[in-house]
Amino acid sequence: MKRDLFALLAGGLFGAGLLISGMTETDKVQGWLDVFGQWDPTLAFVMGGAIIPMFFAWRMTEGRAPALGGTFPSKPNPKLGRNLIIGSTLFGMGWGLAGLCPGPSIASLSYGGWPHWVFFVALIAGMTFSPRIREKLDSMVPAE
Repeated sequence: MKRDLFALLAGGLFGAGLLISGMTETDKVQGWLDVFGQWDPTLAFVMGGAIIPMFFAWRMTEGRAPALGGTFPSKPNPKLGRNLIIGSTLFGMGWGLAGLCPGPSIASLSYGGWPHWVFFVALIAGMTFSPRIREKLDSMVPAE
């Protein structure tokens, strides 16, 4: 029960942060990505506000256990591979075209109108079908 309450609190805080920072505004996100046009640098502060605390959080959690049970995730593998390159390319293309990524898209469902719902349905479809497509690709050409 306590773990669920903290998850609700963290999710609400995350959603509020996305809303306040402008990450749920598709024009603002696309302005951030338009470095050769009408570039809007304000989301750099949002990125810094996420990267800097996480840098210290990773350092502080080494050898410790979460207060509410379970384990911390292991450090990501720094090796570049086909899955990382294809996944990040598709993620970036979707982010640039729609101006949304998964977190902000969920945060904007209640007020964003039908385009946000279309994006959300496409997001769920991608999450559902990508493991099957990956298995098919891996059976055709094994990842190194």
